[in-house]
Amino acid sequence: MNRLIILFIVCSFLLVHHISAQEIGILKYNGGGDWYANPTAVPNLIRFCNSNIGTRLNEQPATVEVASSAMFQYPFLHMTGHGNVVFSPEELENLRSYLRAGGFLHIDDNYGMKPYVTKQLESLFPDTSLEEIGADHPIFSQEYDFPKGLPKIHEHDGQRPQALGIFYEQRLVLLFTYESDLGDGWEDPAVHNDSDAIRQQALKMGANIISYVFKN
Repeated sequence: MNRLIILFIVCSFLLVHHISAQEIGILKYNGGGDWYANPTAVPNLIRFCNSNIGTRLNEQPATVEVASSAMFQYPFLHMTGHGNVVFSPEELENLRSYLRAGGFLHIDDNYGMKPYVTKQLESLFPDTSLEEIGADHPIFSQEYDFPKGLPKIHEHDGQRPQALGIFYEQRLVLLFTYESDLGDGWEDPAVHNDSDAIRQQALKMGANIISYVFKN
């Protein structure tokens, strides 16, 4: 049995073992994009979920590098930024194995990320394209109802918000939120001066995503 197969089996076991630990990781990637953007966003989302939907998430998300085997300890990974994204062949293989083994990646475009990240996703799953997720998908009614689908949080280019996904064996393994910017709505109120109503929309949609991963 070669080393890659052994690693895959071990990491798959780790993922299943840690699925009850309810931990979130922030994906650190190369290419020059600001993977560290929105530093208050995910901690605020975690606090909202623990207070409102019964999760017991660790309050501080971990930083996870794309090539690290530690990735498999985190059932949910969040990725954001404004700029370039580059995955090496080793990183692509590790991320692909993680998603196939039961992991979930949420990519939230913080504005300007789409042309870079979609190119990498073509290499990640060359036989599977991003597809728009309809408003009837359970992720939009998991804890809170969003009958029109993904909410619009920030203006960006004024286009409609889109929830795009990649499915593996009929399971949603990757969610790419575009022209919405949920993460900005999760941040501390003073960062973007969003109204409480806008922040609640962002946090509730984020809670739906978390619930979809941890409660299904």
